[in-house]
Order: sequence, then structure tokens, then C-alpha cells
Amino acid sequence: MAEGTQAVGRALGVLRCFADDGTALGASDLARRLELPTSTTFRLARALVAEGFLEQDPRTSRYRLGPAVAELGRRSFHQRGLHRAAPELAHLAKETGCPADLAMRDGHDALILLGGPSGTGHRVRHPLRTTAQGLVLAAFAAPAPDGALAEIRAAGHAVHADEPGSGRTALAVPILDHTGVARYALAVRPAETRLSARLDWLLSRARSCARSLETALLPPDERRQGAFSW
Repeated sequence: MAEGTQAVGRALGVLRCFADDGTALGASDLARRLELPTSTTFRLARALVAEGFLEQDPRTSRYRLGPAVAELGRRSFHQRGLHRAAPELAHLAKETGCPADLAMRDGHDALILLGGPSGTGHRVRHPLRTTAQGLVLAAFAAPAPDGALAEIRAAGHAVHADEPGSGRTALAVPILDHTGVARYALAVRPAETRLSARLDWLLSRARSCARSLETALLPPDERRQGAFSW
């Protein structure tokens, strides 16, 4: 790997250390997570501070994400049309009385972009096969999957237990482009004890919201026409 490419990869690795819960980290914490010498990690962190991607607490010398990350996040939020999706998601949550959130695929993970529990202690990144949204994103990928994912694709939705201790189950549906690929996945999270009695109604509400989000999130030439069999 070229030296410049390695430096970029390591710098991005530093930023990813803050992805889980936003806890401030010291140079030794970062070094341990990245398996790098503390001196190397300190130089990387110092360079990121200089560019505004990290900031350092003068009292504790610990680091947290800086304003440049917030700026890029805000720009990405608007570029993806998430500011238009937020009211639709809020309406779904109010209509169903269930938490609702929106996710997209990032490699082998589902990344929650909008909605869901607030606070820094909640994970926003989950392996695809561990959540309803991730299963939908995997099932509606190209090429078409085999096995259990094919069943999800045929049904047009996935149900999966929510995080342990939440008392909820996640019901997810895809937000499809004109090729039938899921660009995003929408989930509502009813109480486990109420899902079976409300499944059909919740599914119809989630699918209606997903169609609205296709308009909010996808360019006109990438939106599907008509409805799928389910």
C-alpha cells in the first residue's frame, strides 16, 4: 500500500473509532482500537484536529468528532433528501404509535440514517443479517439472493427481533428503485405482544410510507413505476 493511501486509511480509521457511541477517546484508547503505536495515533489525531475533523478537550486531552464532520454530515443529509424524508417518517411513527427509522446499506452493515432512539448510547450500525432492515437490504440486492432471503424478497418484508431488552420487534420494508433494488429500508418497531394482531395494518402503513419515501429520496428517473405483486 502506498504511503499516502495508508495514511488516509489510518486517518479514516481514527474517525471510525467514534462511530459506536460518540464517547470521547484519548490517544491511547485510539491506539488500542487501531492496533497502532500511540505516537503514530497521536500524529494522526493532531492532523485531524488541525483540519477540524476532531477536537480535543483541553482539560482531559481526549478527542471527539469535530465541526468538519458535522458540516459534512449536514450536507450529506440534505444531498440525500433526508430533510424531505423526516416528516414522512415522523407521520408514520405518530400514526402507528411505534418508533420508526430509515436505514441504508454500507458494505456488510445496515446504517440507520434517520429516526430511531435518540441518545449516544444507541447503535446506528448493525450487521445485515442481524436486523429486519438489514435482511430487507440484503434480500433486495442485485443479483437476487437464494434461500431465506429469497423468501423475504417474495414476501416483500422482514420481521426480526429488536435489540435485547427493548420489548419490541422490527418490521421492515424496502424502498425500491426502478430496478427493484432496495436503496433504503424502513422499519417500524411495535411491541412484541402486539405485532401479530396488527401485522397487516402495520405492513400497509409501512408500505405506504415507503412509496412516499421513494419520491422524497430518489431522482425521478430512478423511481419505480406501478406496484410489485405484494
